[in-house]
Amino acid sequence: MQRLKTRAQFQAVLAGSTVARTAHFALHRCALDGPSLSAEPPTAAAPLFTVDDVWIGAMVPKRWAKRAVTRNAIKRQVYNVSAQSGAALPRAAHVVRLRAAFDRKEFISASSEKLKAAVRAELQQLLARATATSAGAATASRKARP
Repeated sequence: MQRLKTRAQFQAVLAGSTVARTAHFALHRCALDGPSLSAEPPTAAAPLFTVDDVWIGAMVPKRWAKRAVTRNAIKRQVYNVSAQSGAALPRAAHVVRLRAAFDRKEFISASSEKLKAAVRAELQQLLARATATSAGAATASRKARP
């Protein structure tokens, strides 16, 4: 599993489709064989994704997680959960984006075990939805072929 690092990589994936959503997260996916990804960008000499592998990135905006310790804890959970279920994800570039804040009255401490458990459970649900969606699409495309 590879990590997204550059702004161009994140922008390319966010331009792709949203494949799954939960109450707090959205998962974006972009195929690695797309025309904008296989061709070289006009300003760079190298393609965006050099390895045909599962790529993962995490976006946790300050708007939804004010404290840096909260943002870092959520990002760590994203990378840990995706590494555990990396074999189930298709070979594509993925971005997990936080799209709503966790209630600060319920999760008082920014790095509490309660918050980590809630984030982990929701991420597992998100990735399960995404793999079910990709498995359903692969089955439908096999049935459509004569």
